[in-house]
Amino acid sequence: MDPEAALQLVKEGATVLLLDVPQSTLIGIDTQMFSSGPNFKGIKMIPPGVHFVYYSSSNREGNAFSPIIGFFIVASHSEVIVRKWDQKEERFVKLSEEDEERYGQAVRRLEFDRQLGPYMLNQYGDWRHLSNYITKAIIERLEPIGGEISVSSEPDSISNIPKTAMEKALAEQLRNSTFSRPVEKSERPVEKSERKGCYFTPIPRLIKHKGLSGHDLTNMNLDKTQVLETIIAKEYGGNENSLLGELQFSFIAFLMGQSLEAYLQWKLIASLFLGCTEAPLHTRSQLFTKFVQVIYYQLKFGFQKDDKNADIAEKGVMALLDESWLSDDSFLHILCKDFFSLLLEAPVIDGDLLSWTRKLKDLLEDSLGWDFEPNNAADELNFEDDEYAPVVEMIDDPGHSSMDTS
Repeated sequence: MDPEAALQLVKEGATVLLLDVPQSTLIGIDTQMFSSGPNFKGIKMIPPGVHFVYYSSSNREGNAFSPIIGFFIVASHSEVIVRKWDQKEERFVKLSEEDEERYGQAVRRLEFDRQLGPYMLNQYGDWRHLSNYITKAIIERLEPIGGEISVSSEPDSISNIPKTAMEKALAEQLRNSTFSRPVEKSERPVEKSERKGCYFTPIPRLIKHKGLSGHDLTNMNLDKTQVLETIIAKEYGGNENSLLGELQFSFIAFLMGQSLEAYLQWKLIASLFLGCTEAPLHTRSQLFTKFVQVIYYQLKFGFQKDDKNADIAEKGVMALLDESWLSDDSFLHILCKDFFSLLLEAPVIDGDLLSWTRKLKDLLEDSLGWDFEPNNAADELNFEDDEYAPVVEMIDDPGHSSMDTS
């Protein structure tokens, strides 16, 4: 890069200054990851906007890592965000406003410039596709108290949620992977508050409402359009893009932050969209075009096998899609089959939605070899035992979550 252009990017871009980072710590921002050397003190030339910073410290041999901790930031032009490694807590902590301002001035005087790794701008396009609906308001709404996302501090209630065999394998993988093992045995007791997880929007898998007739209840479980409308109206004040932002927040927190809680929320939102039949064809075609684009870019990034992530993938970061999502009996395959059939066989459909649906179908077929032909008898038999088969339950018990669909 031309030196003058680079200097301009340094001055205009944001900087994440990371002090006292232990050597060989893995530091990630967005789709990029660094292994810290002895002189590493952060990342410069960060484009303004939403970003996700995450890290994992290693043992001396570099073959075992602490659980990943991540947090979202919203960076402005020339902003300097400062964190300092706390050896006792084994995590980054914030500094006082006075110290942060002092270090910020030093960064702007380029005193740390040689110790800052550059943000790889050629990867920024991927990140924008993964985060373009996330806003500061969404981050503040969803992030845990303190802002830190980590599988090691998620609510105990997550382990009690019914899971498919695939999800149980994923939970086991997350908790027992190289990146989820303590680096050193510590005498310090692990402190857990009552609530450390994200504040995700409640989304029911089944509609349970005593006031509805069996016929209406069955129809609403077969077509989730009214559930979607209720969530957009009541939870997000009619702003449909905010639900897409939560979908992106969940995906990033899962894939980069290895959060099981975030994966389960991603699945709930994706299943909600894929379970609608009225909305994509008639009432929310533009929203569904945006949804298919979001899912397309999420899966396209997750399937990448290029060399830039090869060494990371071997250690377990951003390799979870391959091992835990992609069996042909996964929820995604089952729901996409019906979704594609609905849209691609519709007599009238929005042109953009049709185009993006075809692109998503091609991606899944080419990357995974999935078959989306209409169900045969064997498929129907398996579907009856699947968690996504239509099930109607008449429940009006305070111990169960329910959605008021009136």
